[in-house]
Amino acid sequence: MSRSLGPALTEALLRRLSQADLPGRLGRAVPLVTVDGAGRPHPMLCSYLELLAVDARTIRVAIAAGGGSARNLAERGAATLVLIEPGLVVYVKCRAAGPPLARGALARFDLAVEDVLEDVATGWEEGVGITSGIAYAPLPDLDAPEAQAALAALRAPRDV
Repeated sequence: MSRSLGPALTEALLRRLSQADLPGRLGRAVPLVTVDGAGRPHPMLCSYLELLAVDARTIRVAIAAGGGSARNLAERGAATLVLIEPGLVVYVKCRAAGPPLARGALARFDLAVEDVLEDVATGWEEGVGITSGIAYAPLPDLDAPEAQAALAALRAPRDV
């Protein structure tokens, strides 16, 4: 069952999404769910390399400009980040705050946090927990041009 933690990231979530420990978070995937033109959920997987919380109410995401998720965010604006890792199941419901910032092949969206939901065990689920999240390998090289492009897109000021 989910319970709302409010319309802002907790301090722990802000740290997790701040890229302060980016090398330690590489290898973990975060589903980003948007809404397609038919009203259906459209999932994609992001890495922590593609996400940056700039404050408790704003998360930036850098994704392929020509992809379905970018189109869905531009057209409908709704998104949910799903953080699933040992000891953590959180849904961050967001809305795109304005048009995307184009950065070459990437589109950078600023997502306004609307609600943070924590999934908690109830009743028969007591004692049951997530033992692993979604993982990938090999880890990206943070010095690679693609990684540097994503980091630059996330850190670019809005007026660029």
